[in-house]
Amino acid sequence: MKAIVLYQTGAAENLKQVDQPLPGVNPGHVLIKVKAFGLNRSELMTRKGLSPDVLLPRVLGIECVGEVEHDPSGQLRRGQQVAAFMGGMGRDFDGSYATYAVLPLSIITPFESKLPWEILGALPEMFQTAYGSLHAALKIQSGETLLIRGGTSSVGLLAAQLAKAYGLHVVSTTRNPDKEKFLLDHGADLVLIDDGNLAMKVNGLPEIDKVLELVGAGTLKDSLQCVKLGGTVCMTGMLSEQWSIPDFAPMEFIPATVNLTIYDSGQFRVEGEYFQTFVDDIEKGLIAPVVKRFFQFEEIVDAHVFMESNAGGGKIVVLV
Repeated sequence: MKAIVLYQTGAAENLKQVDQPLPGVNPGHVLIKVKAFGLNRSELMTRKGLSPDVLLPRVLGIECVGEVEHDPSGQLRRGQQVAAFMGGMGRDFDGSYATYAVLPLSIITPFESKLPWEILGALPEMFQTAYGSLHAALKIQSGETLLIRGGTSSVGLLAAQLAKAYGLHVVSTTRNPDKEKFLLDHGADLVLIDDGNLAMKVNGLPEIDKVLELVGAGTLKDSLQCVKLGGTVCMTGMLSEQWSIPDFAPMEFIPATVNLTIYDSGQFRVEGEYFQTFVDDIEKGLIAPVVKRFFQFEEIVDAHVFMESNAGGGKIVVLV
């Protein structure tokens, strides 16, 4: 099998393709033939040395889609389509940047679809994050107004479509005025240009019931000022690569009665039946996931360089 291994942190060129023996499969694990995987900011941060708990060498990759090669338990049949994500994948143990991966049965979701692998490869973590943030964390309701900060990210674009389909009024943000029409074409009812001070811009708009914070800790305080009294802000993304808030003082940081929560798909998993419904909705044309660009397995360095350019506008998918 072929694998892309990170031996030391640093530039994208530190991702090295090597040949390895096909791994054995222990009880409770499944050998997956990887067909495609999406790239994620957490992998970029690990590669750059911002994930100190990840021990090297490591095969990165926190998600993938593929086919079952061998399941010792017999629960999954050979050739069955599956998706996998998180649960320590690509961090505590080797992940999806390989032609085969041995993964815990507990993080694998079987599904059926006629969609091409390049589309399926974009879905697992993007769906889990968007759906989980909206329903499990924010508990969205039809008729509410949702502000999505970081709207051109893959999660932001999908969240806008999911929220719109659920009957919400969607306000999305971007730092680039040229992306306004793009966001309006992908689920947003209104677009705000984010200069770091959105709280001033939401004055005069319908009250913001919920905020999905995808940029990170640096804009979280401003996002908390955007939501109405009794509203909720969910911090899900860290596009800014900022993990923490220096000198955090909760009584000064969080407005009275405003709720602050997070969503982390490593802690909370959406059941597989919802993923199958999501895939079915894509096949019916009800949802259109946005894929920014495809790369081949051998182009992983170029893919990471492209991800680091912060081009935005959809998911990056690698075909194996």
